[in-house]
Amino acid sequence: MKKVYELDFRGRKLIVETGELAKQASGSVLVRYGDTVVLSTAVVSKTANILSDFFPLMVLYQEKLYSVGKIPGGFIKREGRPTEAATLAARMIDRPMRPMFPENFKNEVQIVNTVLSVDPDNSPELAAMFGSSLATSISKIPFDGPIAGVKVGRVDGKFVINPTAVETEISDIDLTVAGTIDAINMVEAGSKEVSEDDMLEALMFGHDAVKELCEFQKKIIDECGEEKMEYEVLEISDTLRSEVKEYCSKRLDEALRIKDKLTKYNAIDTLKEEVVEKYENENSNLDEEELNKLLTSVKLVFGEIEYELFRSIVVKEHLRADGRSMTEIRPISTAIDLLPRTHGSALFTRGETQSLSVTTLGALGEHQILDGLDLETEKRFMLHYNFPQFSVGETGRYGAPGRREIGHGALGERALAQVIPSEEEFPYTIRVVSEILESNGSSSQASICAGCMSLMAAGVPIKAPVAGIAMGLITYGDDYTILTDIQGMEDHLGDMDFKVAGTRNGICALQMDIKIKGITKKILKEALAQAKVARIEILDKIEAQIKEPRKEVSKYAPKTMVFMIDPLKIKDVIGKGGETITRIILDASGVTAVNDVNAVKVDLEDDGRVVIYHTDKDIIEKTANMIKDIVRTPEEGKIYNAKVVKIIDSGCFVEIWPGCEGMVHISELNTERVDKVTDIVKEGDEIIVKCLGYDKRGRLNFSRKAAIK
Repeated sequence: MKKVYELDFRGRKLIVETGELAKQASGSVLVRYGDTVVLSTAVVSKTANILSDFFPLMVLYQEKLYSVGKIPGGFIKREGRPTEAATLAARMIDRPMRPMFPENFKNEVQIVNTVLSVDPDNSPELAAMFGSSLATSISKIPFDGPIAGVKVGRVDGKFVINPTAVETEISDIDLTVAGTIDAINMVEAGSKEVSEDDMLEALMFGHDAVKELCEFQKKIIDECGEEKMEYEVLEISDTLRSEVKEYCSKRLDEALRIKDKLTKYNAIDTLKEEVVEKYENENSNLDEEELNKLLTSVKLVFGEIEYELFRSIVVKEHLRADGRSMTEIRPISTAIDLLPRTHGSALFTRGETQSLSVTTLGALGEHQILDGLDLETEKRFMLHYNFPQFSVGETGRYGAPGRREIGHGALGERALAQVIPSEEEFPYTIRVVSEILESNGSSSQASICAGCMSLMAAGVPIKAPVAGIAMGLITYGDDYTILTDIQGMEDHLGDMDFKVAGTRNGICALQMDIKIKGITKKILKEALAQAKVARIEILDKIEAQIKEPRKEVSKYAPKTMVFMIDPLKIKDVIGKGGETITRIILDASGVTAVNDVNAVKVDLEDDGRVVIYHTDKDIIEKTANMIKDIVRTPEEGKIYNAKVVKIIDSGCFVEIWPGCEGMVHISELNTERVDKVTDIVKEGDEIIVKCLGYDKRGRLNFSRKAAIK
């Protein structure tokens, strides 16, 4: 039976409908937020793979272009692979939900959000997050929710929950905060150099709104939620736990204290294999299923011991995996101009994490076209992140970027976008690519540091250098420790990955993921303060290598010239079927095809702005003069040098510059009567003429007679 629930949320209607759509799913809700409509469903498998070492949760965010009245571009007129925006939205929903499932729950769960209608002022991503939580919570799926998320903006100094599209444009904070009634458990933010105190205030302001949404969900869950299912778990005996602990605790403790990453990991893996082999040999009489359960149990117990020992070493003994203090950054080295033919390149190494970042400059016309649900249809600044398996000394999958690579690239892009000059200041499309060559934690932040240096080396006039640092959290009972510059093991066995990027003046980007139920304001404040100290230290290293952006772009990068013309003249520059602009490009560049690598590039904007790109300044100048000749307007009464281009009985046509032609009537050819035009001029002759202006039919007229008087 259909049920409808309604909440007046900060001045906007949030309506939830259940019991009518997708009734065969384990749980489903239709969420209406303004004119935004999202169907969220949750389905759980009947059986579990209890021997698996991970929870098989899949979150999808399906963009339907009909939701914004669009037909998909390209040859195949249907939605295909998810856009980057859809992938990031799915990740944003997954991150706060995943920690809320029971640790030993291994049934597969699929949460699918279908975006049916989009109002740009009411976020479909946040409606999908709300719906995902509620659909899961009212189903039989065990879930320790609800969770919810909101966006926080700041307009004219005042915080705004879920800002409209117009408010977002003028906001200096773009923060998404998610969590439960009790605590925050996910943060995603971009901001224009905002202070730590202001960001903390924004986080708390957002959490207050999250609490309202969670309370609303609880009322719905209490009324129509199902009883939670029982699920199969792998039972591990206390005897087995004691045996494994006694056998390997001392040696595992010693392995965890080894400082070198690969040596440490090899020691741990060798010990784990030894323990598993021991139990396999001692229990070879068991059937295959029972033996697999036993060996999986041994591996899980080994992991539990590793987890506890690691946390005890860090929190109780204040010792880190590589011997650093809790606030110490790993050794940093930097370099620029490694690649001679690229427009800008930089290498940033922090401990065993290394990013090679390369900046490429292109014409504005080379921007990325976005075929999605957002109002934004193009993007001129991109940061792409690549994580090859050799960076961690392993073999693995190669192919299209995965969710993690897309997410890390988006974080780096968000951080550096805050300091990228405007299109008017720097008329280029800008692409930064971060190649991770080594990784032991915090590679996304290394990408920001290397990307910043490569931008400055390429001559991009960024507003200020940006650096990033990853903070960690290790809890042990009631105690906790915040770590600066976490490495892989501290991320894997820790409770928080809190990435903070910014300039000396403030924060440009945040991202926080946690594995516990939530964290407090006190921990957030400490982590932000500790991150600021580290960020300034890294900026000192970056600025010691390159203090400010270079004044000129690379000799291999396209140079630019920008000028304005009358917008009504754009059609004259383009010409019929693009004939005129094609001729200009070919003649100025000395090439035979406009797609030749050496051809000059010309961008004509609707407002009359002309942007010309080429590595040769002389070719740019020649192109500009040819365009200016076309759009120049002859001055009435002024004398010009002209070339006769055509003879007719009633006079001749002359060209005073390429593209600008007019007529000299036979009566205006000479001071005396002229019987035949060719008695005075022939095609190709150079003559002087005086401009008589335009006649009633819009034709340009000249006089030789008036010029020679």
